[in-house]
Amino acid sequence: MKLTWKKTTQSNNINNKKRPLSTNPNLPFDQQDDDHTSNKSIADSTDGLNDAVLSKTLASTDDETTSLAESFRNQGNKLAEDGKYREALGKWEAALTLMPDRAVLHEQKAQVLLEIGDAWSALKAATRATELEPSWSEAWVTLGRAQLNFGEPDSAIESFDRALAIKPDLVEGQDDRQTASKLVKKRKQLQSSGLSETKNRFMVGEKD
Repeated sequence: MKLTWKKTTQSNNINNKKRPLSTNPNLPFDQQDDDHTSNKSIADSTDGLNDAVLSKTLASTDDETTSLAESFRNQGNKLAEDGKYREALGKWEAALTLMPDRAVLHEQKAQVLLEIGDAWSALKAATRATELEPSWSEAWVTLGRAQLNFGEPDSAIESFDRALAIKPDLVEGQDDRQTASKLVKKRKQLQSSGLSETKNRFMVGEKD
């Protein structure tokens, strides 16, 4: 699935309408009515031009922000490929500062956090990715893996099911769901044997 950045509008924070010229009572001379009308007409006639200039400026700013964020993201990708996960995380954090609604950045961040063993932070990042792109199957798989590593196989199964509902032939989703199911089965066996009636959490990689 190709992701697109959902730009947040800034129109509510910017006064893009030029104020009409008003009469200043402190002027050292009397201003005639026709002068006031003329000034107001000039202001009105420039409103469209000001709007166009502002729109162009905002578009240019958005392009620069996107370009800088993509640069940080690409730098992070390279660092992650080289196994420099903490450095990659720093680059993606910088990109997220510029584009906080970019789901792919949250998902990549979650993967790296899992690599360095921070399952809780990975879970939060992956959750955010699924909130931003609920129809992205790979984001649900990453969330499921974070839940597995956090010791919540039941929740992980639900996430893998969401991924498979979107993309039934997703092999990694199928494999990871089987892993989660085995952990749930193991927990039930322990509970039924009386060895542990309260243990509901497992870490991925526990030996059988």
